[in-house]
Amino acid sequence: MFKRFFAILIAILALAGTAGAQIMTPVTWKSEMTMTGDDKGKIVLTAAIQYGWHMYSHDIADGGPQPFELTFPKLDGVKLDGKFTPSKAPHRQMDEMFGMELAWWTEGVTITQNFTATKPEFAIEAMVRYGACNDENCVPPSRETFSFNGTAKVKAAAAPVEEKAEPAETKEEPAAEETVAATDSVATDSVASTAAATDDSAAPSDLWTPVTYEDASEATSISEGSLWYIFFTCFLGGLVALFTPCVWPMIPMTVSFFLKKGKDRSKSIRDAVIYGLSIIIIYVALGLIITAIFGASKLNELSTSATFNIIFFLLLVVFAISFFGAFDIKLPASWSNRMDASAERTSGLLSIFFMAFTLTLVSFSCTGPIIGTLLVEAASQGNMWGPAIGMLGFSTALALPFMLFAMFPTMLQSAPRSGDWMNTLKVVLGFIELALSLKFLSVADLAYGWHILDREIFLALWIVLFALLGLYLLGKFNFSHYGPADSSIGVFRFFLAMISLSMSVYLIPGLWGAPLKGVSAFVPPLYTQDFNLYGESFKEYDDYEEGMKAAAEEKKPVLIDFSGYGCVNCRKMEGAVLDDPNVKNMILDNFVVIKLMVDEKKALPEPIKVTEFGKEVTLYTYGDKWSYLQRYKFNANAQPYYVTLDENGSLLSGPFSYEENIPGFTQFLEKGIKGYSK
Repeated sequence: MFKRFFAILIAILALAGTAGAQIMTPVTWKSEMTMTGDDKGKIVLTAAIQYGWHMYSHDIADGGPQPFELTFPKLDGVKLDGKFTPSKAPHRQMDEMFGMELAWWTEGVTITQNFTATKPEFAIEAMVRYGACNDENCVPPSRETFSFNGTAKVKAAAAPVEEKAEPAETKEEPAAEETVAATDSVATDSVASTAAATDDSAAPSDLWTPVTYEDASEATSISEGSLWYIFFTCFLGGLVALFTPCVWPMIPMTVSFFLKKGKDRSKSIRDAVIYGLSIIIIYVALGLIITAIFGASKLNELSTSATFNIIFFLLLVVFAISFFGAFDIKLPASWSNRMDASAERTSGLLSIFFMAFTLTLVSFSCTGPIIGTLLVEAASQGNMWGPAIGMLGFSTALALPFMLFAMFPTMLQSAPRSGDWMNTLKVVLGFIELALSLKFLSVADLAYGWHILDREIFLALWIVLFALLGLYLLGKFNFSHYGPADSSIGVFRFFLAMISLSMSVYLIPGLWGAPLKGVSAFVPPLYTQDFNLYGESFKEYDDYEEGMKAAAEEKKPVLIDFSGYGCVNCRKMEGAVLDDPNVKNMILDNFVVIKLMVDEKKALPEPIKVTEFGKEVTLYTYGDKWSYLQRYKFNANAQPYYVTLDENGSLLSGPFSYEENIPGFTQFLEKGIKGYSK
């Protein structure tokens, strides 16, 4: 039984290190046409959306990301009956980046379009255009085309109606008319002939030649596995929970019970190990229950949902107040009494399991706020396994001492004794809870555009919190629940106070625009700062060939930025990384920047026909062209996406994807500069 349990846990953890493919297809389509009457029918298009991704709906205003569009380039012998209908309403959310409400579907959606046949034999060609994003990447606007042929029993009176079908159809589907008109106004061309219009020193084929990565790992997006982050964060949380007054005194009592219970030492160790495994099973089950209650799609929305972030903020504030001694968060005493009675009535493995359950209930007043904080952080990562993996890390740290002390009982003699230091730990955790709560309130503030927690306000609150924490650790004040302040402090507590006060001093320059790299992942982005010391902005070319020509003339390497107007994470990278003064100056001094918007809707002078995966594809817009360039040359289709090249189109460094990591991005740029100098 335990082998199977560990096999499942190992399989779950293995998911964290799995690297995804470069070419992402988050949305797959199935199509079907059925006749619902003699001359009536419907087209059903079903989109399956990968977990963690969302596809934007049709109800998005101009200036936002690529909305869903359904057009009909060919309608031979049919007329459309009204507009298409989706199977479910989209999720709606205010987005600060675009300053508007966005709507999208997750998991999947079915689009239905009814029609009436006007000829015995008819043909339909339907085309969908859509955009999709997840928490790290966006794919460029994509097209799918579907063809249908059918027969119908058309009444004799239907013939003259067919002549009038086109005008009525135009009124009902203006988007379709615009698409067809734009398509008919241009002719066929090729990528090579378009590139040949430039005077670039390199041949067009050289500029478009696919790059070769140094190793397979280079071809994958650079992002850390969120599951490993969740596991180790919660593992540290479990270590902290060990030293609370509700858990630490239980360790010697429980270990002594197992050692005295049986004469066989090996059996005592086995019982202690089973006790520890029971703790792990209980907490992992709690994480799975959280996933089951909210559902995978809902957990994915937590990281960006303003409503949930406000709830998380309030929860952490309540947890902090509890740690400050205002009240205790306790489960009903009847629960622990019932578990304790069950442990006494049973024997063997079941008795040990009930003992572990009793520990989790009795210690909840101390571990509850920690568990709540960790579950909030795990759930907000948007991964369906997050809560379960988080509780696995937390419970592993909590269970290890019970097993280790049972195996090596002499270690108990050197373990620290219970005392007032445990109350001090609770107060310190309360300050940390308050600091973390502001992170979630900041997300909601950005989503709704309240501007009540801009960067200066956020930093001012953090400065005060860490200063108060430092003063508390120095014994300058105490909360009434824990008695008067003690002016005599230990060396360890003194160093903790020094670290906290130093943190306050470190944050102060941020009030005037300092980047604060050490905490950039927590504080609001620099663009919310009312005053900052931005330097000169760098020029960005919006055409690949033009930018490469400029790079050859200036004899500089090229920084390619594949972005999109509808790419939220692209805006995040610009605010958190590219707007950093050091990064901006490095780019300004050393690179020619080419920023290619893969959702640019400006039509090409002439369309371009290319063959991709054995299928002929027509590129109508500049966005189509830059998206194809990214797929063809770099074998990628997600944004943001950064690479550095020489003027001949050869790879110098990269790729670098969505990761708000200024040192990492600086290293990526430095590698490109060194590669070009060689």
